[in-house]
Amino acid sequence: MEANLTNISLVKLTITLIPVTLVLFIFMYWSLSTKRLYHAFVRMLVQLLLVGYILSYIFTTDNAWLIGLLLLVMVLISSWIAITNLTTTNKTLFFRAFLAIVFSSIFVLFTVTQGVLDVTPWYDPKTILPLAGMIFANAMNSVSLSAERFFNELQRQEPYHIARNIAFQTAMIPNVNALFAVGIVSLPGMMTGQILSGVSPFIAARYQIMVMCMLFASAGLASALFLRINKPK
Repeated sequence: MEANLTNISLVKLTITLIPVTLVLFIFMYWSLSTKRLYHAFVRMLVQLLLVGYILSYIFTTDNAWLIGLLLLVMVLISSWIAITNLTTTNKTLFFRAFLAIVFSSIFVLFTVTQGVLDVTPWYDPKTILPLAGMIFANAMNSVSLSAERFFNELQRQEPYHIARNIAFQTAMIPNVNALFAVGIVSLPGMMTGQILSGVSPFIAARYQIMVMCMLFASAGLASALFLRINKPK
């Protein structure tokens, strides 16, 4: 079975901006700030258009140091994004977000790539980079959600353990919802991509189970570690 995937032209790609424009209109009509939204969309477009060209080179490299450097850059950027929504940011918070994301994500990443997939060599870019991106992004979102709720609860004079628990539960809501919805409400990205490329749905389902466990663990470990190292002395 071979799937005939449509080669999307840049002109046709702009059609996807029609529903996006409607959402942007709602933001403006309701007098909501759109500055960060526009910034995010411009960055998304530039980054994804460039990444196709860059990955074509990276996927042919056999340099472990280069892959390691890319992973480090990905963690640094995700750590910074994770704290940008906070009203107060500083080097200490960035460093704590970095520690939470890097330790939790690297643990999950190598558990999956070496324990489940037996990736050889360990730095195989075609496997390690896409999975690392999924894990880092998920950990980033979890840390961001937990940080915002945690510091808000502390400002309300809640004790640390109550603020921690509320923040942790809040950070895990998207991942818990995803566990309920997967396969019934939605077919997630990896499973959909594999099915479109002709992979058996049974095999695609196994990969998706791996991904769901991977994302749930990265979110839980990253947010828990961030909350723990931010415990007031």
